[in-house]
Amino acid sequence: MALSYKARRRWSLIILLIGLPLYIVVAVNVVDLFDRPSIWVEFLVYVGLGILWILPFKFVFLGVGQADPDAQPEDDDRHAGQ
Repeated sequence: MALSYKARRRWSLIILLIGLPLYIVVAVNVVDLFDRPSIWVEFLVYVGLGILWILPFKFVFLGVGQADPDAQPEDDDRHAGQ
């Protein structure tokens, strides 16, 4: 079942505004459970977790920044005479 363009835009906003901050809090708390590793290991863990969160939602974000493919084209004739 494919999501419409408007549904993908709504879900992407929900994911970015609610889901991502929650994921950041969880990731920091999980890393905090362990003894502090070296800065490079910690950096790699955060980069890995930063990439990992987007994989399940990749299809939601594809094409969201583009124009709505289902929208009616604007009438460009009104600008032709100017």
